Amino acid sequence: MRAIEAGSKKSKKWSGLIREQQQSGLSVTAFCRQHGFSDQTFYNWRKRLAGSEPVRFALVTADATAAAEQLPIELFLLSGDRLPIAPGTDAATLRTVLNVLRERA
Repeated sequence: MRAIEAGSKKSKKWSGLIREQQQSGLSVTAFCRQHGFSDQTFYNWRKRLAGSEPVRFALVTADATAAAEQLPIELFLLSGDRLPIAPGTDAATLRTVLNVLRERA
């Protein structure tokens, strides 16, 4: 039981560090150097945890200014990737993309 708890604590720690690196704007190398661990350790944990978290979506509302300017929407994925959605993208295409992302989760 303790091994499972310890593993869970480590997983949570590394999930947090991976998110922190993605949001920091730093390269993986710079982030790892700053936190005192190797790039390889970071990449190993990122790979290990890649499929462990579900894809999550948030409801986003646009104000009248954004709608008038026809700004693109961007989805930020847990992997660190960004998915831009151009104004005028049809609903069927967007549903297809979201279904593929859900299947990969």
